[in-house]
Amino acid sequence: MLQRFVDKKVDRDWLNTNFPCMMACPAHTNAGRYVALIAEGEFEEAYRTAREPNPMASICGRVCAHPCETACRRGEIDKPIAIRALKRFLTERYGPESRHPVDVNAGRTQPKLPFRIAIVGAGPVGLSSAHDLALMGYAVTIFEASQVAGGMLYLGLPEYRLPRDVVEAQVREILSIGDIILKLNHAAGRDFTIADLRRDFDAVLIAVGAHRSRDLTIPGVNLDGVYKGIDFLLNVNLGYRFTIGKKVLVIGGGNVAMDVARSAAREVLRQHAGGVENFEPSQGSIDAVAAREMMDVSLSALRLGAQEVHLVCLETRGEMPAALEEIEEAEEEGIIIHPGLGPKQIIGENGRAVALEVLKTKSVFDANRRFNPTFFENSETQLACDTIIMAIGQAPNLQFLGAEDGVEVSPRGLIAVNPQTLMTSAAGVFAGGDCVFGPRLIIDSVADGKRAAVGIDEYLRGIEHPAPIVEVEVLERHSMPLDLLDLLRPQIPMLPLNRRTGVTEVEIGFDAEAAVAEAQRCLHCWVNTVFEGMAEDGTSCILCGGCVDVCPENCLELVSLDRIAFDEATTGQLAEVRDLLGVELDDIKAEELGVISGSAMLKDESRCIRCGLCAARCPAGTITMESFNLVSAAPTGLISVESIDRPLRSRPPLAGAVKR
Repeated sequence: MLQRFVDKKVDRDWLNTNFPCMMACPAHTNAGRYVALIAEGEFEEAYRTAREPNPMASICGRVCAHPCETACRRGEIDKPIAIRALKRFLTERYGPESRHPVDVNAGRTQPKLPFRIAIVGAGPVGLSSAHDLALMGYAVTIFEASQVAGGMLYLGLPEYRLPRDVVEAQVREILSIGDIILKLNHAAGRDFTIADLRRDFDAVLIAVGAHRSRDLTIPGVNLDGVYKGIDFLLNVNLGYRFTIGKKVLVIGGGNVAMDVARSAAREVLRQHAGGVENFEPSQGSIDAVAAREMMDVSLSALRLGAQEVHLVCLETRGEMPAALEEIEEAEEEGIIIHPGLGPKQIIGENGRAVALEVLKTKSVFDANRRFNPTFFENSETQLACDTIIMAIGQAPNLQFLGAEDGVEVSPRGLIAVNPQTLMTSAAGVFAGGDCVFGPRLIIDSVADGKRAAVGIDEYLRGIEHPAPIVEVEVLERHSMPLDLLDLLRPQIPMLPLNRRTGVTEVEIGFDAEAAVAEAQRCLHCWVNTVFEGMAEDGTSCILCGGCVDVCPENCLELVSLDRIAFDEATTGQLAEVRDLLGVELDDIKAEELGVISGSAMLKDESRCIRCGLCAARCPAGTITMESFNLVSAAPTGLISVESIDRPLRSRPPLAGAVKR
């Protein structure tokens, strides 16, 4: 395929609509690019594209909630591209956990700077920030309260979802960059204070996560046999002995609760079979994290030999915040789900839990969609059990912060920060992740770490990270597979039920053949049809309508100008950006629209599959297929999350050609 690059101005909003997967990713990983490279068999280059902006690529390839897939335009046709599984395919070949790891950071580290940074917490926020800061040339010291690095990646996620050797390999890769020191068993408030760090370091990042289980205020929570979800996971994942019964009941509704239930099952088998400034945390994120805990704990219990594992949640099955595949997997493995029930009290005998009394849920949210569950009167029933695990969410523990630290905490118990820089009320002290925004996705934490690194760099050096450059590439003879819309998404290979025991990883992943086949389903959203022609070629639309006739998706329409309404707001905006319109208006003034006669080519961007047939059909060469890419202008070669959110060069949202 022949290529040539052109210099043109691009509107941010228009561009973002053409990067749905990339813009949905909090770290702005260009998923479409590495998916396309997989389709071409360029696996190593694809890995570099996936890994460079994401220090946690190997982990995200296994446990990311993949918002990029939710945004994928292919999902509007049939099913979205299996982006997470494709990322895992790449990391298993070239990631730090592979036999032939590729060092994507070779040559990217900048000269050493005379600043020292302290990071409190070695979870995804702290590690991601340390990664980028080290590349920028900073000396970084990470203080971790636990005996292992990784935060909830290691302590909260069951090993059958995220193998410990993958976490350890990712951590080793990050620690190998530049000047990074990791100090384990160093807890804030016990071994040091934030005030101490402010005296000894030039900047501080608080990234302590949310490792405290939320409390359920019902009678009986203090009985023996009643546990909190996070406490349970921490004990199991660190290998501590944890006594659990044969009939386990998990209270939750979100994804965190899934982790608790599935881990409990494994533990049962082992023991019995073998002898921001007022930031409003997203309820959706809180529920999603809680759902994961619930499902994994339930399934773990069954796999380890529990006779029964029950799951109780407020929502109906269709309302459960857990991902549909998680719910189906839990049911397939034998989890008994009791939807639409809320806990009233825990029944005990001789100081130990023996049953949970529940009420039938009337509603989960009030008229304003705020969480405020109500229940039907006289609908009580009891569920017998010998172990209850409450997986209802997580909260940060900020008791280590004192008045002398100068760090403001919101009424919700979260650290208040500047949303752009992530700096707290104390100069030079930054914070990110769950201790700021409440429980969120892993990829959100990665993005926070990267954003904090930019904020720290701009604070210490007094510079502003430049916005990325928009690289526009004209593609000659662009084409897509003829059977593009007939390609079906395959099932991601999983272990059979009879082999899902212990800590064995459940998802197997794609082989090369399956990965290439799945990647070929991508619609190449970063490529677009442009109706401008090339001035140097003297091309001009002749209004033949050939492109309209050949379009398989009927997303093009050639209409007369009198069919288009141009209100004052539209013409005013067009007049303001007159110099950016190129050939869209040619020599027409904005105020003439709606008055003069002529024709316009209208395009429905959402329906276009980038097949390139219109460009191939155009006899005048007016239509081109152009690829848009964001290229970092940052000195480290990193595309900063912060700078991507700033305005890019402008291009009018109107895509078409207007002729007299």
